[in-house]
Amino acid sequence: MPWFHSRLIVACLALAWVSGCGRGEQAAPEAMTRPVKLFTVEGGSVDAVRTFPGSIDASQRAELAFRVSGQLQELLVREGDLVEEGQVLARLDPSDYALVLEDRQAVYDNSSKNFQRARELVADGNISRLDFDRMEAEFRSASAALSQAQKDLEYTVLAAPFSGRIAQRAVENFEEVVAKQTVLWLQNINQLDVVINLPESVVRSIRRSINPETVGTSTRSAESLILARAEFEGRGGQSFDLKPKEVATKADTQTQTFKATFVMDAPTDFTVLPGMTTTVQLDMRQLVNLDEVKWVPVRAVQAGSGLEPRVWVLDPETMTVSSRAVSIGRMSGNQIEIVDGLNGGEEIVAVGAPYLAEGMRVTRMELTEQAIPRAGESS
Repeated sequence: MPWFHSRLIVACLALAWVSGCGRGEQAAPEAMTRPVKLFTVEGGSVDAVRTFPGSIDASQRAELAFRVSGQLQELLVREGDLVEEGQVLARLDPSDYALVLEDRQAVYDNSSKNFQRARELVADGNISRLDFDRMEAEFRSASAALSQAQKDLEYTVLAAPFSGRIAQRAVENFEEVVAKQTVLWLQNINQLDVVINLPESVVRSIRRSINPETVGTSTRSAESLILARAEFEGRGGQSFDLKPKEVATKADTQTQTFKATFVMDAPTDFTVLPGMTTTVQLDMRQLVNLDEVKWVPVRAVQAGSGLEPRVWVLDPETMTVSSRAVSIGRMSGNQIEIVDGLNGGEEIVAVGAPYLAEGMRVTRMELTEQAIPRAGESS
C-alpha cells in the first residue's frame, strides 16, 4: 500500500474520533412543551362555595319631585337626614296657587247658584232645556277647575312617601323648580339590596334548582337551596344572611354575566350605605347535587381515533396532559355539556387541544398568546 494512502486513512480515523468526542459533549435536546389555555371545570367541591364581589343598593328608593312649578320656599332637610313617612321635606311658594284657588272658588260659587236656580226654572218651564244644559256644563266645569286648583295648592308641599334617609339633594332654597324636576333622592336603609354578577354556569344551576318539577310545586320552596352571606371589610369576619330576591334572565352585553340581587337587613352596630362594597359567599353545595352536568368550551372536546369524544386533563404537579374519554350532551352557545367523565374541579385544555399528545408537557398560556401549531400544520 502506498505511503500516502496510509496517511490518508490515519487522518480520516483521527477526524472521526474527534467528531465523535464532540457529539458526546452536546446536551440532549429538551422535551417539547406547548403553551395551552386551561379551563377549570365547574361543579367540584372547590366550586361548591364561591365568593363574589358585591355592591350595596337601597331596596326602596325614590326620586322626589314637585308636581307643579314654582320657587322653592322651604327646604327642610339635608343630605344624610333620616325622615319618617309623611314628614314634610320641602315647600314651594304657594301665593300664586292660592290666588288661582280663590278665583276658581268664586267661579264655582257663582255657577253653583246659577245651576240651582236653573233647576227650579226648568221644572216650571220658565227657561229652555238648552239653557239649563249650558248652566249645568258650566257648573261641572267650574267644579273640576276648583278641584284642580285645590290639588295644585296641595302639590306645593313635598312629603316623604316612606321612611328613609335623604341620599342626595339636587336644588338649593329659593331656586325656581319646574314640575317633575328631581329635588331629593330618598332611600329606605332598613333593608338593603346586595347585587352580584354571576357567570352562566352558576345561573344555570340556580335556574335548574328552582324548577317546580325538580324541587316542588312552588318556586319559592327552592330559596332554601340558595345560601348566601355578606361580609364587610374590617368587621372581623362578621357576616350577614342574605335572602334571594331576583336573578336576571338576560346577560349583560359587556360582561356576559347575570345580575343577581339579594336582600339584607341593615346592620345595627355599624353603617352600611348604598354604593358601598361587600363580599358575598354563595354556598351552592345543594345546587351541585341537583346539577351533575358540567359545561366546558366546545373546542376543549376533541375526537379520538375512534371518533369518541375526549378532553385533555392537566396534571398540575408534572404539568403534563392525559386524554380522558367523556360523554357529551347538548350545546349552548360556545359551550357543551359533559354528562359523564369529569368530576368537577379538573383543569382541561381549552385552547391548543388539537396539537397535544399523551404525556406531553405544557405551559400555561398567557392571555395574549395563541396556540402554536406544529410545523406543517395549519392553525
